[in-house]
Amino acid sequence: METISALFAARVAEFETFPLLVVPADASRSYHPEGVCWSYGEVGQKVDALARALANAGYGHGHRIAVLLGNRPEMMVWKLALARLGISWVPVNPDYRPAEVAYLLQDSSAVLAVTTGDLLDLMQEGLTQSGREIPLVELSENTPEFPQSATSVPRQNAVSGETEASLIYTSGTTGRPKGCMLSHDYEVQMGTWYAGRGGLIRFEAGETRVYCPLPLFHVNAAILLFFAVMETGSAQIMPERFSASSWWREIVETEATAAHYLGIVIPALMNRAPDEFESKHKIEFAVGAGVEPTLHRPFEERFGFPLIEVWGMSEMCRLLGDYENPRSIDTRAIGRPQAGLEVRVVDDQDNEVPRGTAGEMVLRHSAATPRKGAFSGYLNLPEETEKAWRGGWFHTGDTVTMDENDMIYFVDRKKNIIRRSGENIAAAEIEACLQDHPNVERVAVIAVSDDMRDEEVMACVQSISRDDEVAAKELFDHCFERLAYFKAPGWLRFVPEVPVTGTQKVQKHAMFAEGENPTESAYDFRSLKKRG
Repeated sequence: METISALFAARVAEFETFPLLVVPADASRSYHPEGVCWSYGEVGQKVDALARALANAGYGHGHRIAVLLGNRPEMMVWKLALARLGISWVPVNPDYRPAEVAYLLQDSSAVLAVTTGDLLDLMQEGLTQSGREIPLVELSENTPEFPQSATSVPRQNAVSGETEASLIYTSGTTGRPKGCMLSHDYEVQMGTWYAGRGGLIRFEAGETRVYCPLPLFHVNAAILLFFAVMETGSAQIMPERFSASSWWREIVETEATAAHYLGIVIPALMNRAPDEFESKHKIEFAVGAGVEPTLHRPFEERFGFPLIEVWGMSEMCRLLGDYENPRSIDTRAIGRPQAGLEVRVVDDQDNEVPRGTAGEMVLRHSAATPRKGAFSGYLNLPEETEKAWRGGWFHTGDTVTMDENDMIYFVDRKKNIIRRSGENIAAAEIEACLQDHPNVERVAVIAVSDDMRDEEVMACVQSISRDDEVAAKELFDHCFERLAYFKAPGWLRFVPEVPVTGTQKVQKHAMFAEGENPTESAYDFRSLKKRG
């Protein structure tokens, strides 16, 4: 099946009474405090009503709608309803600042914005700053009556596998987030691929229930897992966000049999004293990325299930994974190439490097159809799309090695990308924000190691005048007010000079001497990086 609607209709017919979307009970949460368990049939009814209301208001094939609903299960109802009509789902990160929302609304050309009462101010301010006049609808318990679309339906042909299903914004190394256009065929394939991996990964209709605290504006939870669950008649459990204190309780109460994680989850759970719930879980496997090899084996021994390390990205529907025994859990192994996902490791000139040598991972479906199963491109950035696909291989920007047995080992993050608590943060975006401040002559933003969050953002600033703690706090506030909270620098250090080349390109590798601690003499603002 090439379209999301065709897949969903088939699964509703087959698994009508089976649970699909589950939300744990949480009395402190602003939505569904008692939790929900919606079956395939119940979700289908909600999708039917929403799709009819949107169609009656003139929205259809080729439109885009921006949706800001956090981790509410309604996010997925909206996704399915929009897919049926050929409308692209544009999820909005609730941690964005208004200026970031404004950019998304401008770049995507969304014709309608949807949100909830607790996020209404953010979306409204984003709309104001965008300068665009598009309708804003607040979600209610009942399907709302939508304002009539100001534009006619762009396409009159039937929804197909090539139709854009989602526009997912990802951090790019050049600054502003890039909109990844994902087709119906891409999203269906992503779920099918994941569900069919085998080995230690097992999905079974009516039995598998996957607990996933990851955000629904990312590919992992909203596409990879959601469509694997749908493909197999399984269920997805969606807490509001990750909480170490409620992880085991919610897993037990929702009868989860599998889980998704990020690197931050593992030390947080290992650092907690045993509680009454951790020995009662029924988890068979967990899938994620970023676990430290030193914690991998101890975690499995303590909690009794495998952590399956995988690699994936928004631009490619297929993932790599170390899911076959024997696994290499004392390393950063992420799996082997296979039919439908060819991998090479290359140098800066795109020459393949010897086995065991670090290089950039590039990939494709096959020589005959290199882009099959890949994203449709970066919105409004055709040159960037072609640059990423140079030579017929998609350039991931990730540094890996490959051994003689084809096992791939992760080495380093993308250039100029900081990985903090599962968020990919573009250093260039923070640099651009800081460079606007009148006290900044030059700036370099780098990643520094963080025991809890994997990496933290550090800004190295060559100031024009002041370089004291008050000046540092002003710079932190400058970023915190304009960017999502997690992007603001957790560390800020004034330096005499930010080194540059003759062409004024910043030399980040020359910032500090070998063995020097970058955070020494830096101001620590990590405790101020909070939501809200």
